[in-house]
Amino acid sequence: MLHNPNNIRTAGVPLEEASKVMVMVHGRGGSARDILSLSQYIEDKDFAFVAPEAQGNTWYPYSFLSPFEANEPYLTSALQVLASLRARLQSDYNVKPTQIYWLGFSQGACLALEFVARNASEYGGVFGLSGGLIGPPDTPRQYEGSLLNTPIFLGCSDTDSHIPKERVLESDSVFRQMGAKVTTRLYTNFPHTINEDELKIVNLLIAGEEPPAST
Repeated sequence: MLHNPNNIRTAGVPLEEASKVMVMVHGRGGSARDILSLSQYIEDKDFAFVAPEAQGNTWYPYSFLSPFEANEPYLTSALQVLASLRARLQSDYNVKPTQIYWLGFSQGACLALEFVARNASEYGGVFGLSGGLIGPPDTPRQYEGSLLNTPIFLGCSDTDSHIPKERVLESDSVFRQMGAKVTTRLYTNFPHTINEDELKIVNLLIAGEEPPAST
């Protein structure tokens, strides 16, 4: 495996005591420490936060819109890291899928969303901040399984230079077809970053509340 599945950082409640676990996936050039800093904005204090770190701080070398083979073998290794992490949470800490929340930013959001689609289950929540499903345009989206009852939030700028809004909307459609309860926000002329409204919606969904129809 190119990425080390044991290269992880944690924050929040100890895993042995946590009733919920959020897997936080950093973006290109970021780090586990960077993405873990978002944990301070999560209002629910029952979480353990777990963040894996990519080899060289990058999960795969090229754009998420590139042909899959261009990003191999890094992409497969990155997906294996998340699979390994989920398996360890379940086997070592008896964490059920409904107790697992996935949050990623940018490249990390793309990776987390693709993993969730390929490993569908009823998760506690999925939060893709500036990300979308991986693959070139017209990629067949023949994912198996159901995301029934899983709240998913997709937040992105409508002019993001890395993440086309069309891919965000395509991801919205795919996840809806898989049974998820999807909330999507495209922020007008917003930079490639995380904003307060996105974090507010994440907290609302964690609390089991419905986000406002529009912001």
